[in-house]
Amino acid sequence: MKKLTILLVDDDDINRMLIKAMLHHHQDIVENIVEANNGAEALAIAERENINLVLLDLVMPILDGKGFLKEFRSKKINSNIPVIVLTTDDSRVSEALNHGADDILIKPIKEDDLLIKIAYWIEEKQ
Repeated sequence: MKKLTILLVDDDDINRMLIKAMLHHHQDIVENIVEANNGAEALAIAERENINLVLLDLVMPILDGKGFLKEFRSKKINSNIPVIVLTTDDSRVSEALNHGADDILIKPIKEDDLLIKIAYWIEEKQ
């Protein structure tokens, strides 16, 4: 498997720090982690970076996860990039999937669960 560039989108600094720590334990998989505080910032990053996978919070200021998904998925070039939504609200699962998310992880995120999802979607989209 090639090393990945992951776009991590979450307005909570602590959540981003924890997920980055999990991913840094697996440098055989992850080459680069690019961070965004909201969906608008994430869209700008996705335009200029070669992203392999997105980890996306749903509830954020400026542009939330649903708005990000709508805009991100409207571009054909992004159709094969897996988006895994990270949320505390399991009632929003179907909403996220209906807006273009590929999968969901319920917070708090467990490292093993995160790696299993990443491996599955990278294998699925190749």
